[in-house]
Amino acid sequence: MPTTPSAKPLDLSAATVHFNRPVPVLVEDALRREIGVLAHNGALVAYTGKYTGRTPKDKHVVRDANSEPHVWWENNQAMSPEEFDGLVQLAQEKLAGRTIDVVDTIGGAAAEHQLKVRFLVESPYHALFIRQMLIRPTAEQLADFEPDWTVVDLGTVKYERTVDGTDRDAVIAIDFSRRMVIIMGTLYAGEMKKSVFSIMNYILPLKGVMSMHCSANIGKDGDTALFFGLSGTGKTTLSADPERFLIGDDEHGWDDNGVFNVEGGCYAKCIDLSREKEPDIWDAIRFGAVLENVEMTDARVPMYESKKFTENTRCAYPLEHISNAVFPSVGGHPQNIIFLTADAFGVLPPISRLSPEEAMVHFLNGYTAKVAGTEAGVTEPQMTFSTCFGAPFMTLHPKVYADLLRAKIAEHGSKVWLVNTGWTG
Repeated sequence: MPTTPSAKPLDLSAATVHFNRPVPVLVEDALRREIGVLAHNGALVAYTGKYTGRTPKDKHVVRDANSEPHVWWENNQAMSPEEFDGLVQLAQEKLAGRTIDVVDTIGGAAAEHQLKVRFLVESPYHALFIRQMLIRPTAEQLADFEPDWTVVDLGTVKYERTVDGTDRDAVIAIDFSRRMVIIMGTLYAGEMKKSVFSIMNYILPLKGVMSMHCSANIGKDGDTALFFGLSGTGKTTLSADPERFLIGDDEHGWDDNGVFNVEGGCYAKCIDLSREKEPDIWDAIRFGAVLENVEMTDARVPMYESKKFTENTRCAYPLEHISNAVFPSVGGHPQNIIFLTADAFGVLPPISRLSPEEAMVHFLNGYTAKVAGTEAGVTEPQMTFSTCFGAPFMTLHPKVYADLLRAKIAEHGSKVWLVNTGWTG
């Protein structure tokens, strides 16, 4: 693994800087600056403008001596160190005169795999979002916090260029040598959390730890279950089971001790959300939560059925908002592993038990559908093959993850199931 120290911190002397502001202050500032509005349930409601989902075409990894032998370059767009230098310079210039929130967070509930990540963000809405999404350090941890990584999030700054004849203005760039991420041109907050996931998908497997795009929960008898799936296929919904205890809804690692959450919050789709169907998620949307791109009535009541801004309406909230979440967010080795496939063509049965060999085929193929709104330009379900059920976030070659998963299944005797959450018949 690369041992290059974190990049030299950006100079914030020309900016107005706030450090680790609490939730009420972030909400107040967002309202005062008209970046968001308050819903009747207490959640902050924000709108992301042009980008209402991730923009994979604008994501890049710096290609250098450290990353060259490890990164899956067929899937990850390369950026030269020189172009990243230009991004750093642009970020430094644009920080001047801005109000910046510094948000210190931790990725990874397992102490031996924790990653300390510092975010520099220009929007109090984004500061609230990432504060609630990752693990919040204790006061003792904050006292001597030294970040392993820095993420610079300047959504209002355009990075204008022409790529293959197409004008682009957003960028998400990851440099594994400098341990820095720069996000520009998009206000979609999900890019921040997925950047951390991409980092963990690089670091953990190189330590022999399986990283997974899945949700996880625990039964009353202590049995752990994993739910793999592409964004929007049901991970959050199925893991939020009132009869089971939630570990996490999206990003996990699996080491010699069991499963651990990478995050400290949930990021749920809320299109057509109802208390009857998803009571835990409904009740989690309260003060401290963030609603994204949700239309509201004049009385500030969220209209979850509305697709006015996007079908990819989202809510972000800390795990503490889920009454049956477990802390710390860890579990044992999984007895059951479920692959969630949103079959857009109705060819798969509702449920199938997979042999270890079949499990590897489905894991590597990742047959599913892109659900409307989860990526820019996706307006209806589209058949896709997303290896490891999360190709956009897989930094290493799929075989690395498949070999780790195969070994874990064999060692612990986990049962693997294929569940169709899409269309049948």
